[in-house]
Amino acid sequence: MAWFRTMSEYDKYVFFLCLIVFVALTALFSALLAYIVKCVIKLIRNGVEDDTLRAEYEKNKDKPVGGGLLSRLLSGVLCLAMLGVFAFSIYLKLTESEFSQSASVWIVKSPSMSFKHEENSYLFRNNLNDQLNTFDLVVTRPLPAENELQVYDIVVYEVNNELVIHRIVAIEEPNDKHPGKRYFLLQGDAVDKPDRFPVYYSQMKAIYEGERIPFLGSFISFMQSPSGYICILLILFALIATPIVEKKVNTERECRLSQIMSVKPRKRRRPLLFRFFLIFKTKSGYEMQMEAERKRAPKITVSKKGKRLL
Repeated sequence: MAWFRTMSEYDKYVFFLCLIVFVALTALFSALLAYIVKCVIKLIRNGVEDDTLRAEYEKNKDKPVGGGLLSRLLSGVLCLAMLGVFAFSIYLKLTESEFSQSASVWIVKSPSMSFKHEENSYLFRNNLNDQLNTFDLVVTRPLPAENELQVYDIVVYEVNNELVIHRIVAIEEPNDKHPGKRYFLLQGDAVDKPDRFPVYYSQMKAIYEGERIPFLGSFISFMQSPSGYICILLILFALIATPIVEKKVNTERECRLSQIMSVKPRKRRRPLLFRFFLIFKTKSGYEMQMEAERKRAPKITVSKKGKRLL
């Protein structure tokens, strides 16, 4: 639980708030889903869907059991992709103030580098077209030595516990006002004035070298928000509940079909998820009917002499 200890008080508050909202919504949706399934099963048992069942049987009787593999495969891939993005967004959230020795990923959260301001003539004169839009996902590299930094480099620096990505527009060598230290003057491309205070090298965290994915950070930022947490948890709940409900309804439909057309229900291979949740298995109407018929049937045994005994 080291990741939990590194969270701020606000992040902990958001975490518990999302957990409470998720539990409440899950309980509400579970009750609503159980009521809907109960009503659907009641309609099936009362024969309301008999015509539909006959039509579907005539249409699908020659088709093999277990179809729809492609749709299930696509759903699984989509689910894994969403879980991967969610895990990646949480990783960025926990490491947003840390910069590795190889490369770091960072989300641009300000429009100050999104376009060339007409007052910044150096951008047009030097053909500097590496602007950054809000919510771009950028890759930053380790900061080079202080004497290797040049004018027009784009760097990430920290001020007032916030990270800013701006361009170096001037470098002031040590003088009587600041002996022994270089001053870096930084400015956003979309801003007509430099940053209020000069920046020391010790404040800089990383350098940007042109690697970015446009606008992907908007989706990741949503996944890092309370709405994103609740959304992904509800999707996981739906992925677990949907096949269970679908199996319950299909079993009742096959039971009703066997009653009105003397058709034996087709055997379906249980998905892995059902085998995992066998502890929650309940008997369907067809299973209860077959069990009652077995109990009413006379027991037949055979004696050693081959005579049948009832």
